[in-house]
Amino acid sequence: MVTAAHIDVQVLLVAAVSSGQGKTTVTAALARKLVRLGKRVRVFKCGPDFIDPMLLERASGAPVRSLDLWMVGPEQCRSQLAQAAAEADVILIEGVMGLYDGTPSSADLAREFGLPVMAVVDASAMAQTAGALVHGLRDYGPVEMAGVIANRVASSGHAAMVAAAMRDIPLFATLPRQGASLPERHLGLVVPDEVRNLDALLDQLADQLVFDEAAWASLRSTRIAIPPAPAEQPTPLAGKTIAIARDAAFMFLYPANLDMLRTLGATLHYFSPLADQPLPAGADAVYLPGGYPELHAEALSLAGTWQASMRAAHAAGLPIVAECGGMMALADTLADQSGTAWPMAGLLPGAVSMQPRLAGLGPQAIATEHGPLRGHTFHYSKLETSVEPASHSVKNPSGVQGEAQYRVGSLTASYFHAYFPSNPAATAALFLRSATA
Repeated sequence: MVTAAHIDVQVLLVAAVSSGQGKTTVTAALARKLVRLGKRVRVFKCGPDFIDPMLLERASGAPVRSLDLWMVGPEQCRSQLAQAAAEADVILIEGVMGLYDGTPSSADLAREFGLPVMAVVDASAMAQTAGALVHGLRDYGPVEMAGVIANRVASSGHAAMVAAAMRDIPLFATLPRQGASLPERHLGLVVPDEVRNLDALLDQLADQLVFDEAAWASLRSTRIAIPPAPAEQPTPLAGKTIAIARDAAFMFLYPANLDMLRTLGATLHYFSPLADQPLPAGADAVYLPGGYPELHAEALSLAGTWQASMRAAHAAGLPIVAECGGMMALADTLADQSGTAWPMAGLLPGAVSMQPRLAGLGPQAIATEHGPLRGHTFHYSKLETSVEPASHSVKNPSGVQGEAQYRVGSLTASYFHAYFPSNPAATAALFLRSATA
């Protein structure tokens, strides 16, 4: 009997009972610790996210991709895991929200690929009860619980009580309460380039992670099947140059999206609206991803060269794809968090203002003539516009109407963040003039 090729590698899915337990901090500390022990480490993020992967990439020294059974799909997840297994000694996967939250959840991913779970527990306000919590996490699914990392532990005595409460589940590591934590803002953690002395902070976290090397040595390997080589992808964007905004205002980019554009044949050319750079000469299409334009509204408002080049590209009919923050910068005005309204590029009639609460969150898909294009939404701002939506995304799994998609000439704009590999043909169509005719 012929069996599929496989790779055996140590894998841990780092999960918790809820958000706020310290999954990202613990995963970053563990990644940095293992790297300093001479391990080759690859990290993934479960579910849609832009900011956590930036931090985890800094901690591990390797690119961080997304794993999600719905948005990415089981086969692409398997392919990414197999590629990482071929390059690494250890794979860490940071879960999303609580272990069983979402459809699909982190637990679903663990069961799909037979991954052991490492539970992060915020032990700051408990001791023995941590054992009940972790046993419940294990048995509810159930999942294979490899062990526990107790976060925000007060002392060695506190750690001993937590360890005793785990019974048959090993306590792999503890991390003390932090005097300095990773700073956050409305969309999550502050991006790594804005954190002063980030590498020193990561090294400090690694040093403070009290690590049971014997427990680590006992961790079983996970067998990752190597999928068949994918079929050769058509290249409808061959010969096309796509100008991509990339700076502190526009940095929410899935690495897989850039890979997909290259696979489709495109040449990518980056530019900075914040630096008032015009669109690169010879660009055939423009991609404005999300980010934090509201934090740089004044600078974008004064970027006359960039704005003029965007208006010229729009008038010339170049396809322009603007996601979330990219769309915000193309409205008539953008009000920052203080309420000051700043003039923007004006390709999409309307005004954007920040909201005190989340205005959109969760996985969504948008229908195209090539089938659904999957992705997600996550924003605190609101667009008021007289433009009628050309279509709407659909929320997963409810099927309820999601984000509006606007078409103004050659501009396609929405709060929806697309995951391009979920539908290569639909992605190519976005960046071709035929899609805007």
